[in-house]
Amino acid sequence: MDEKKNELFYQPKNGYDRIDTAGRLAMEEYCKGYMAYLDAARTEREAVSEAIKLAEAAGFVDVSALTGPIAPGQKVYHSVRGKSLLLAVGGKKPMRDGVVVEAAHVDSPRLDLKQRPLFEDTEMGYLRTHYYGGIKKYQWTAIPLELHGVVALKDGSTVDVVIGRDPADPQFVVTDLLPHLAADQMQKTLAKGIEGEKLCILAGSVPYAGEGSDRVKLAVMSLINDRYGITEEDFISAELEVVPAFDVRELGLDRSLIGGYGQDDRVCAYAELAAILEQSEPERTAVCILADKEEIGSVGVSGMRSQAFERFIGQLAGDAGLVQECFSNSLCISADVTVAFDPMYPEVCEKQNAARINYGVGFSKFTGSRGKSGSSDASAEVVATVRRICDEAGVAWQMCELGKVDQGGGGTVAGFMADRDIDTIDAGVPVLSMHAPFETTAKFDCYMTYKCMKAAYEAK
Repeated sequence: MDEKKNELFYQPKNGYDRIDTAGRLAMEEYCKGYMAYLDAARTEREAVSEAIKLAEAAGFVDVSALTGPIAPGQKVYHSVRGKSLLLAVGGKKPMRDGVVVEAAHVDSPRLDLKQRPLFEDTEMGYLRTHYYGGIKKYQWTAIPLELHGVVALKDGSTVDVVIGRDPADPQFVVTDLLPHLAADQMQKTLAKGIEGEKLCILAGSVPYAGEGSDRVKLAVMSLINDRYGITEEDFISAELEVVPAFDVRELGLDRSLIGGYGQDDRVCAYAELAAILEQSEPERTAVCILADKEEIGSVGVSGMRSQAFERFIGQLAGDAGLVQECFSNSLCISADVTVAFDPMYPEVCEKQNAARINYGVGFSKFTGSRGKSGSSDASAEVVATVRRICDEAGVAWQMCELGKVDQGGGGTVAGFMADRDIDTIDAGVPVLSMHAPFETTAKFDCYMTYKCMKAAYEAK
C-alpha cells in the first residue's frame, strides 16, 4: 500500500529531508548575500540603487546604449526615476517569440513624513506621518526607527537623507501609553488602539536658546538645517520614509530563519536579481522587474501599471510595434511572498493548501480575496509549465493559497501583467509576520525561490 501511495499521492517534503551538504553550503552563501542586500535596502530607492551597483558589476549598462534590438547575451537596465528598475539579458530567440519576465516589488509598508511634518507640543518636537501600505499601527509604537529618503530642492538638486542607520546616529520612536494608564486604550480593538494621526515621531526636546514660541521646533529644524542645509519649506518636495531600525539577523538556535524589515517583497526581488545577474545567453530574453508602489495598488509612474514596462520592451525589440506580439508569447513569474502557515494562528489558514516553512518556493495559482476577487487566476497550462521547470531543475516547490476562502486575501502585480496578455503565475517565499516591522522567512525557502527564478530564466 505504501508503494501505491508513493506512486499516486502528492507528498511534499521538508526541505531538510532532501538537501545535501553541498546544497546547504550553497544555501548559506546565497542567504549571506541576501541578508547584506536587505540590510542596505531600507527603502525602494535604496533597493534600486543597490541593485544597480550589483548589475553594473555584472556587466549591465544603461538601456540607452542599445542601437537596435538587444543582442544575445547583451545586458541592459533602465532605472524608472530611481524608484523601480528594469533589467534584461538578451536571449537567443527573437523578441517576438516572447520573453521570460520575473516581477517583484521593492516598496514595503512604512511611515511617510507628511509634507508639513514638523510641530511642537508641550515643548516636545514631533514629525507627523502618514502610513503607507497595510500595517498594524500598534506594531509601530515603542520600537527604534530610522529616517531615510530624499529632498528635492527648487534648483533641481536633491539631498539624500539617512538618520539612524549609522551606529553613531540618533534614532526615533513613536511613543505609546504605559499599561498602568491604558485602561481605556485596552478596551479598543487592535485596529483602533492606535490612531493613524498619533503615529508621530518624537524628534527632540531641547529648546532653542532665547525667548519665544516653538523653541523646540526651531531647535530641531536647526539641527536638520546644519546637517542637510534644508529649511522647513523643503519638506514639501521631499520623500522621507520612517522605517524600523532593526538589523537583519539569523533567527532560531539552528540559524535556519532570517528576520528583518522589508522582506515583503525584497526577498523575492533579490532572488530574481541574483538569478538574472548569472545569465549569459538564455534561450529567451530574460527580464527582471523591481517595481514600486505595489503596496498601494501598483499605481504611479514607478508602479507596475505604468507604461514604462511597455517602453522598455519596445527598446529591447528595437520596434515598439512588436510589443504586443512579444507579450502574447511571454511567461511572467510574479515573484511575491505568500503567507506561511503559523501554528500559533491555525484558524486563518486551511492547512492542506497553506504554504509551510522549509517546504520551498510557494506557487499561488490565484490570490485575491474570497471569490478570487482581484486575482488573475493562472491557467492549468501555466501551472504545469512551472511544475516542469522546477522539477527538472531540482527545485523544492509547494502549492499554496493566501488564507482560508472567506478569511481575507491580498494582491500582487500578477493581474497587471496578465492584463498585458502575458501568462502569469505568483511564486515566492512564505513569510511569517508579513507586513510587520520585523518579518521572518526560512533560508531554505529563500534559496529555493532563487533556484526557481534561475530555472525559469534558463528553461528551454
